[in-house]
Amino acid sequence: GAKLLLHGLCSNTTVKTLDLKGNNLRTVGAEALGKLLRQNKSIRSLILEWNNLGVWEEGFSFFCQGLGANKVLQRLDLRNNQINHQGAGELAMALKQNASLQELDLRWNNIGLLGGRALLNCLHSNKTLKRLELAGNNVPSDILKAVEQAMNHNQDRQTILNETQNRTYILTKEVLSLKDEKTKQFLDLMDTIDKQREEIARSGRMSAARASQLQEALDEQHSIMNSLRAKLQMTEAALALSEQKVHNLGELLNAAKQEQTSMAERHFTELQQQKQEGADREGKLLRDLSAASDKNLLLRNQVDELEKKCKVQQDQLFQVKQDLTNTTAELKLRAVQAEERLEMEKRRFKQSLEDMESLRLKEVDHMAQHIEASERSMQDRIQRLEAIRIALEEELSRVKAAALTERGQAEEELIKVRNQARLEEQQRLEHLEEKLRLMTESRDEAQNCCLKQKQMVAEAQAKANQLSLHADGFRRRLEELQQDLNNKEEEKVTEVNKVKVELQEQIGHLQAERTAQEGLREKIAALGRQLKALSSNHREALLDKESEISMLLEKLRMKEADISRMREEEAQRASFLQNAIMAYVQGSPLGTHGSRK
Repeated sequence: GAKLLLHGLCSNTTVKTLDLKGNNLRTVGAEALGKLLRQNKSIRSLILEWNNLGVWEEGFSFFCQGLGANKVLQRLDLRNNQINHQGAGELAMALKQNASLQELDLRWNNIGLLGGRALLNCLHSNKTLKRLELAGNNVPSDILKAVEQAMNHNQDRQTILNETQNRTYILTKEVLSLKDEKTKQFLDLMDTIDKQREEIARSGRMSAARASQLQEALDEQHSIMNSLRAKLQMTEAALALSEQKVHNLGELLNAAKQEQTSMAERHFTELQQQKQEGADREGKLLRDLSAASDKNLLLRNQVDELEKKCKVQQDQLFQVKQDLTNTTAELKLRAVQAEERLEMEKRRFKQSLEDMESLRLKEVDHMAQHIEASERSMQDRIQRLEAIRIALEEELSRVKAAALTERGQAEEELIKVRNQARLEEQQRLEHLEEKLRLMTESRDEAQNCCLKQKQMVAEAQAKANQLSLHADGFRRRLEELQQDLNNKEEEKVTEVNKVKVELQEQIGHLQAERTAQEGLREKIAALGRQLKALSSNHREALLDKESEISMLLEKLRMKEADISRMREEEAQRASFLQNAIMAYVQGSPLGTHGSRK
């Protein structure tokens, strides 16, 4: 049953303590326990009290081999297992190989003197065993004392090692904490640098967006200026066309006046010829005088009607001029208000000009027809009456005066219209120049804003460069601190190695002294046995030997005193070394930073 149980526990990883007390385990059980100790990696405590493992040497040797190969067992209880001196020798061989066992209980077995010596000898190479119980094994007291001293030495050594390990662990923790703090500071610094770079990039993007917006506004203003210039050119072209039409109308009026003058001259020449003929026909005319007077009245009536018609035509011309001025004003207002109505207004203006031209042409034709009719009637009537000639001359003079007055009025109205158009164009040009000035001022302001934005971007870039320089300085400082920390760690490791070497040398000296003490104790035991054998025969020699023994005991006490003194010196030296290391670490920049933290 024990074999099956132990075979099942070989692959177990959860059992920490195994208690098999009082199960009468023998050879098979010892072999199964040896296999368990070889394969199991979790059992820390094994209790085998009240069994018979030491009865059969082969099984117990297999158990001891498994104990020597085990690396996790810390406590082993082998009380009352009938282990003799040979089994103790096997245990001693296993303890020389084992490096994990801390407590071994061998009470109430049959180890004896030889087994005790074997166990004592194995303690020179085993430095982990802290507690070894050998009571009830017929082991001499001096061996028990030596074992106890060895256990105390192992405990002291273990405490020193634990303290050094704790101190090194604390120092490594502090060093790691310092490294973590430095890395955190470095990461925080890098985060701040990244944030500043992001802010600089954001400001650059905002400035670029602002510059693009200003550029778009400038482009819009340029497009508005171009459209206004185009409108101005179109209005100038329309004015040029209107002036050209007015000039053409003036030329037509001049041509009509020249034709009228030429016709008047021809009539004058014809009248002179008719005067000569009229002298011949004077008699005939006198007879027709009465009839001519009647006709003269009729002609006067006709002249009044013609004057009335002239007045009506003048009113029509005035109204046409007013319509022209109204249309031009409407055209100007509509040209300012919207571009789309400009073409309609131009068409209306052209239509009105064409209507005016047609009206004037009709009036000129009508006047020409009327003059021709009157001339024909006058030519027909001049042959009859000279008085009609005088009336006709007066009529012609009146017509000439009216034509001159109409011409003057038309020229004055044309001058007024031109002056008004020029004033309006000057006002529009001044308004456009004011707009241009405002646009240039806004462009200058936008350029100034762009320059300010560029200056801000340059300042931000300079700040970014300064921050990058500071970051490089911080990085170099971190590298220097890391190098100093590595140097300190190397120095600490060298110091610890030196301390370990010194401790090992002192331990070797102590071991040599202990071996000498053990040799002396063995000699004392041999001398004691010789004294007991020769006590009856050599009383005097016994006294001498007792004196020698007393002297040797004094030497032993002196040696033990020296050993205790050396231990104290060793402890003081270790404490001094620790204080020196702590003072050195605290005096270094890392130590001061850690203390401040």
